[in-house]
Amino acid sequence: MTLFTTIQQFVPQQQLSKVAGRLAASRHPLVKRAFIRSFAKAYGVSLNEYERQSFNAYESFNDFFTRELRDDARTIDSTPQGIVSPADGVISQLGQLHDHKLLQAKGRHYDVGQLLADSEDGSYFADGSFATVYLAPNNYHRVHMPFAGVLTKTRYVPGTLFSVNNSTAANVPDLFARNERLVCMFDTEYGKAAVVMVGAMIVAGIETCATGKITRTDEIQEQNHNMSLAQGDELGRFYLGSTAIVVLPKAAQADWLDNMVANTAVQMGQLLGKAHMKVNADSDNTDETNDSSTNDNKEV
Repeated sequence: MTLFTTIQQFVPQQQLSKVAGRLAASRHPLVKRAFIRSFAKAYGVSLNEYERQSFNAYESFNDFFTRELRDDARTIDSTPQGIVSPADGVISQLGQLHDHKLLQAKGRHYDVGQLLADSEDGSYFADGSFATVYLAPNNYHRVHMPFAGVLTKTRYVPGTLFSVNNSTAANVPDLFARNERLVCMFDTEYGKAAVVMVGAMIVAGIETCATGKITRTDEIQEQNHNMSLAQGDELGRFYLGSTAIVVLPKAAQADWLDNMVANTAVQMGQLLGKAHMKVNADSDNTDETNDSSTNDNKEV
């Protein structure tokens, strides 16, 4: 275990996040200007791709951090049955679930039921597929739809706020199933699917188009929805942080592109792979006819 990982266990994560959240939400001219300009300099943030191209145009650091792209800044890949990246970032891991297990880092796996905070949902995704995209501080921090679907449920799960960088992922067991997260469940043309927005160190909040900004509690919060979203539509955003995980059922028979491996940089809307099976959204995911050979987890 690294020194950085060890230190995180003793840091008051929630309190630190609350303080960061208050400062990030401040509209005081001196506070917001100092935060925005210092952050932009430290992480080399350019506004060339963004709708508002002056640092003075943002009302707070939060407003700057969740800045919107220009309409022509990204293209949503139109490959039939394509699965696209939900965010700008780097692929942390991508591949197939082995039974109920996702790959977190080389040699470390975790349970999909724990990630979704629901054992029944976890059972549904056995032998399915997944893609984990890590958003670095300088990335565009809105999360978009990797597929078309109907948002049926959101589930806020309280948890820790460890960093989610590669070093921490390699050293903290069940990292993504321990951290605070928002699980978004969908009905799609190939059955149920999920997008999980995972919080991290100093993450000041998670928001979706259906829930608004989530109010932190010590208990799981579930909400039912019936919202149709097209591929590429905005789903939500992070106020600082973090990671988006796409989980697909076995029925989708997802086939990830060969060049999509760990540590590959991706942009929102870029093709990650294709689903090969359309099924009724209410069908059973255990049909043996859905079985096919697919790519193993792709590591470096």
